Amino acid sequence: MNSPKMVDVFSDVERETALAANPSGYAVTELAAADPRVVTLTADLSNTLAEFREKFPGRYIELGIAETNSVSLAAGLATCGYLPYIFSMAPFGVLKCAEQLRTDVDYNHLPVRLVGRLSGLAMGYFGTSHYAVEDIAIARTLNNTTVVAPADALSAVALMRSTAELEGPAYIRIAEQAPPVYDKKPAYERGEWLPLRSGGDVTLIGHGLGVSLAVAAADLLAEAHGIEADVLDAAYLRPFDAGALAGSAARTGRVLTVEDHSVTGGLGSLVAEALTARRLAVALECAGLPAEDLEVGVPADLYEYYGLTAAGVAAKALDLTRQ
Repeated sequence: MNSPKMVDVFSDVERETALAANPSGYAVTELAAADPRVVTLTADLSNTLAEFREKFPGRYIELGIAETNSVSLAAGLATCGYLPYIFSMAPFGVLKCAEQLRTDVDYNHLPVRLVGRLSGLAMGYFGTSHYAVEDIAIARTLNNTTVVAPADALSAVALMRSTAELEGPAYIRIAEQAPPVYDKKPAYERGEWLPLRSGGDVTLIGHGLGVSLAVAAADLLAEAHGIEADVLDAAYLRPFDAGALAGSAARTGRVLTVEDHSVTGGLGSLVAEALTARRLAVALECAGLPAEDLEVGVPADLYEYYGLTAAGVAAKALDLTRQ
């Protein structure tokens, strides 16, 4: 594999670049300026909240490497009328804190927001203990928790705003350095998937990093093969847009999901369950990470190795159209 330059995902950013490089930190600072109930907690991810700490030092809590404690503390703050946002490395958020999220937060319908940065293989060079490729599978089983996965920086800000008034908990899964998809902040309704491209040959559905890959793959398919794809931004994974899924799948008869998550339990599984429940007989494939021990390396190399590139997704979609 080639070895592109590693990105320092822990570094702080200047305000003028914060929207692009640190959209979740940018968004929570904006939310806090408008709502004094907003507080932030983090387990050793303080750089993400550098601006928040400067503007609202009394509303920031650093817990060190104690993710489970951060969730239980946030639950207590929520019962006192606060709106806690927990910023965590995604491998140590839902995965490590599943019991606290279920018992302290979800069962009690508390408005705690867990923001998971460094999702998927973003920390590939730290090894498999730092991968977050099972988090959606766990989060979407929490009955009262909204699960969202922004496609890019503008999408992250829009989704954090759209979930700000939820009465219950939310998991917000941030894709690092995702290529731009939107040229202005998209308008999301709860549970809605946004259409990005219309076509009748195949349906491409992605969340997070997968959205930009689906869009780029659709361009390649159209230019090289004359194949027109429906492309959907599956920003909401719980609840999700069963109507948009069924409508597109019925039109094209072929569905390819795209995600930097295990093929077990993520978007691919969600789509399979939904199509089966509606008794829709369509061809379905998943472009995701295999359910096996994963390799270690620079994230860009890993995504190429596992076919999570525009060319890789286009090739998988092309195979699907030939079935």
